[in-house]
Amino acid sequence: MINALGLLKRRRFLPLFTTQFLGAFNDNLFKTSMVLFATYEIFADETQESFFNALTAALFILPFFVLSALSGQLADSSDKARIIRLVKTVEIAIMAVGGAGLMLARTGAVTLPLVLMLAAVTGLGVHSTFFGPIKYAILPQHLDEEDVLGGTGLVEAGTYLSILLGTILAGFVYRSPVLVTALTLAVALLGWLTARAVPPAPRLGPKLVLDYNPVRASWRLIAETMHIPRLFLAICAISFFWTIGSVLIIVFPPLVKNVLTADASVASLVLAVFSIGVAIGSVVINLMLRGQISARFSPASVIAMGLTVLAFWWVVGLWTPAPEGQLFDMAGFIRQPHAVLVLLALLGVAIFGGMFVVPLYAFLTTTVTKDHTARTVAANNVVNAGAMTFGSIAVAGITALGVTPSELLLVVVGMCVVSAMIAQRLHRACD
Repeated sequence: MINALGLLKRRRFLPLFTTQFLGAFNDNLFKTSMVLFATYEIFADETQESFFNALTAALFILPFFVLSALSGQLADSSDKARIIRLVKTVEIAIMAVGGAGLMLARTGAVTLPLVLMLAAVTGLGVHSTFFGPIKYAILPQHLDEEDVLGGTGLVEAGTYLSILLGTILAGFVYRSPVLVTALTLAVALLGWLTARAVPPAPRLGPKLVLDYNPVRASWRLIAETMHIPRLFLAICAISFFWTIGSVLIIVFPPLVKNVLTADASVASLVLAVFSIGVAIGSVVINLMLRGQISARFSPASVIAMGLTVLAFWWVVGLWTPAPEGQLFDMAGFIRQPHAVLVLLALLGVAIFGGMFVVPLYAFLTTTVTKDHTARTVAANNVVNAGAMTFGSIAVAGITALGVTPSELLLVVVGMCVVSAMIAQRLHRACD
């Protein structure tokens, strides 16, 4: 398990890992480019920027809430590899729509480009809704039981490294809609090719009768899952974690522009550091647990995450803004007295976050039989999406009332305490 990287040599893991890596990279290349373009090229008001970022997050999350039940049913009743290939085909069309929106925005139009860009974000949410349950549920089917935690950690680490690369690249290319469009279409096509190499993962249990009513299907899915104590506690803890993550991602771009008074390259740097940290935390917790699926480190990890968020808030409060009308570029930002402290605090937030969440996902895929894993992950996605949608809407409402992005960091600290309490209950009940 310590040598979990050896899984990357396996035909039953590498194509899946590569496909999800490219998908997460493409999602974040487009979304970050769109948010940076809107923040720095379209809007000129902090409230509008925060509202647009919150709306973007809510539209991306909404499909998880509406369609996760159907995606879980399909994944448990069909060949998971076939669904992956279909999803990656649709991704090509989604990127074409988003690219069209970016290129129209460059002409000076506003309404139609924003509609197309937000439609693409919603499409990416649908894409991720159907791919998300599979990337975890397929692991117990393709890997030995003792390799599931290692595979889960690698998937998480790979996801955040791809977010890192997509985020960094977006900071350099967002001003060129043509380049962004060409890159996202090329990566979508490459992902379609790697998806074709994912080995078959056929249905294991009896064929399901699909329920296409999203409300009834979601209710049944949650009811069938949440009565299991360890699943209930794991899903609640994961939901709080992703709500925290959604708030942070919404806060970062306006905070960088208006509090740290820095340009889009620094916004990309902040998101990149966050991604690096989660990837590090995902690997570190796998080494600490040595393959054992346990929540014993999760309470301490999320408490440490809250403390580093508090440290980040404190350091941001010490920041000296750039002269009026100017923004620091990356070199100018790094030269500031508190820049290193800002980045170290942010790195700590992300590392402890990764250490917190990876074992919880392993709980989801090993507590139930292999023919129920996709529906279990889908039930988790429904609850997560509801929490994250609520968080995004709450952020939009709070910022409209005049609460600043830096003040929202204190809300995150309180949420970490709640997450720690849930994780401690999971540890006591199951370890």
